[in-house]
Amino acid sequence: MPAPDLTSPVAARLQSIDALRGLVILFMLLDHVRETFLLHMQVPDPMDVAVTEPALFFSRTLAHLCAPVFIFLTGLSAFLYGEKHQDRHAVSSFLLKRGLFLVALEFTLVNFAWTFQFPPQVIYLQVIWAIGLSMLALSALLWLPRPWLVLLGLLIIGGHNLLDPLHFPVGSPMHLPWAILHDRGWLEVSDSLRLRTSYPLLPWIGVIALGYAAGPWFGRNADAERRQHNLANWGRAALLLFVLLRLINGYGEQPWVVGEDGLRTLMSLLNITKYPPSLLFLCLTLGTGLLLLRHFERRQDRAWLRPLTVFGAAPMFFYLLHLYVLKLLYLAAVAIWGLNRGSHFGFEAVWPLWLWTVVLAVALYPAVRWFAELKALRRDIAWLKYL
Repeated sequence: MPAPDLTSPVAARLQSIDALRGLVILFMLLDHVRETFLLHMQVPDPMDVAVTEPALFFSRTLAHLCAPVFIFLTGLSAFLYGEKHQDRHAVSSFLLKRGLFLVALEFTLVNFAWTFQFPPQVIYLQVIWAIGLSMLALSALLWLPRPWLVLLGLLIIGGHNLLDPLHFPVGSPMHLPWAILHDRGWLEVSDSLRLRTSYPLLPWIGVIALGYAAGPWFGRNADAERRQHNLANWGRAALLLFVLLRLINGYGEQPWVVGEDGLRTLMSLLNITKYPPSLLFLCLTLGTGLLLLRHFERRQDRAWLRPLTVFGAAPMFFYLLHLYVLKLLYLAAVAIWGLNRGSHFGFEAVWPLWLWTVVLAVALYPAVRWFAELKALRRDIAWLKYL
């Protein structure tokens, strides 16, 4: 099967999006290798920099890019889908159907990949759930005028930390919706089933709204220089806001402290909250993501981006594939070597995480490339677009 033509005008225009998505997919792989083989060295949110090994801290911090970039690019891709079909009704309908599909996927194949329990006793509502519900929200919000959508996205991202002190106890009518929207916690469905709202939804609605609003930058007739100018300005502004708010120890985060050395101080500065993502978390990650997007587009020699674009062209296929591969590898390791870390099997250090991330990325690449090519060549198979 021939490889897709990445030199065509349309592909060149969108290659940077797939490359960025592919990069954060590899960071996600690193983090999921950590979740699988360093279960005995779990890190809280935010992390405890006094006791967390720097290598582990920065490995986890890299993975902070994943969810914000995924969800921002989901909104951006929704706009490009609409530009292709010239019908906002079609976009809204697609977002509604695909959002419901992702929510169902989280409850079934994704959760089973993490737990291997059937029937499930615990269901972790994680990033696929957040993307799915964000798509449902965007299916309604995309009817707003673009300036209103930008304003709403900025207000949600900038203002949701004001709601941090607000909590509702079990039994309150607001406990369920607030646990889904903003207050990470447990939902007791029955005596034998609990749900964990790992990714509170509200801030992610703001992120996907801004992604959709940024869509015209990548429109078919958009000026490339203007796009890169916008990416640079918004990316730098987000990072500047992060620095200013962080230095004054203000708003939405635990204060940073001077550590025993410069490295620990840097770790404290970068130690930000993901669940739900604080304003500072989103400023740092989205600002970095926008600058990376600009960097990938400005590269004259694009050949080295091909592996990243392959991973980025089949994100859901890779997501499901790598979860099941990791689970099977873990079960095989337990069968061979036993539980060497208390109730878990695990590595002795952080460096094997990076080694096995590289090994798995290389091993899974042919399968992901095959699926990406299948999607590119068989556009007549409707269900492929959902993956």
